[in-house]
Amino acid sequence: MTTVNDIVTRFEEFAPKWLAEKGDPIGLQLGDLQQEVHRMMVTLDVRPETVQEAIDQKVDFIFAHHPAMFHAVHSFDLSVPQNQMYAELLKHGITVYAAHTNLDSAQGGMNDWLADKLGLQDTMPLLGPLAEKIYKLAVFVPVESASQLRAGLAAAGAGQIGEYSGCSFSVQGTGRFTPGQAATPAIGSVGQAESVSEEKVEVVFPARLKNQILAAMRANHPYEEIVFDLYAIEDSGPQYGMGRVGNLEHPITVADLAAKCKQIFEINGLRLVSPDPQQVVSRVAVLGGSGAKFYPQAQAAGAEVYITGDVSYHTAHDMLAGGLNVLDPGHHFEWVCQPQLKALFSQWATENNWPIQVISTTINTDPFRFI
Repeated sequence: MTTVNDIVTRFEEFAPKWLAEKGDPIGLQLGDLQQEVHRMMVTLDVRPETVQEAIDQKVDFIFAHHPAMFHAVHSFDLSVPQNQMYAELLKHGITVYAAHTNLDSAQGGMNDWLADKLGLQDTMPLLGPLAEKIYKLAVFVPVESASQLRAGLAAAGAGQIGEYSGCSFSVQGTGRFTPGQAATPAIGSVGQAESVSEEKVEVVFPARLKNQILAAMRANHPYEEIVFDLYAIEDSGPQYGMGRVGNLEHPITVADLAAKCKQIFEINGLRLVSPDPQQVVSRVAVLGGSGAKFYPQAQAAGAEVYITGDVSYHTAHDMLAGGLNVLDPGHHFEWVCQPQLKALFSQWATENNWPIQVISTTINTDPFRFI
């Protein structure tokens, strides 16, 4: 049996919740994390038409980029279309989960998918970088118990460095102690000085695993009083950040890049802000969704073109005055996440022997049309 929780736990290793912007309502939207999943659907948006598609396709679980519930429901009035959509989801037992700005900042996530579509090379985050705190644990254990301790720490998630798991370092020495009258020592006797051959085991782990790593240490250690050091390591964790900036393989005019964007993002039109559409450019920044307010960061990163959605009138004037070329393909160009998410979940289903089918919505949820 595979549950929603099994699936999202694996996803949150890829795009941790802590990456989300403050106030972003990511995570479980409706339903039950313990619900069994047979068929899941990935989508950019959760709208009445995608919900009906999920019902028709007998979907148990919808995984969306945009949260279905941006605002709290204060009155469950079913004459409101949004509330009626929620009711249909609950009625048909469909759980909904959303990964928004955490997916935007994840390595190999939304903005890398957009950058790859554009053919950008040597990319780096446009915003940030963000880094999860990494801890190092050094714990002293009798030599004969060291193997069990290392195995327990690895099973809890310690010692993962890039593509390598179970990483640790050990050095042996002598531990000395005298048990007090109230002690119940695993080794030695009350009131008598003791010397023990001990091993110092060192492992690293991300901050989000701190409680379970320390619990594993205690569960796999023979001493009632464990001697250990725990400290943060600066600038050692994976680097995350929203948006990407990189270089095109070949220089191109702004006008030709605009035409290329229409083709690769499968849109009939976009908005162009440019002091000279014939300018030849090579350095491009991209940020999925509504990223207009971050155009100064794009300029600071040396971008000659900034691609993002929902550019407002006055901000466009400021961009133009600053000499920045901007392409606005609309917010919906984030639809590129759908085939990528389908591929990811299908891969994880194979790796974890999940008996589930992963499908992608076939509905275009872009509310805008060019006429």
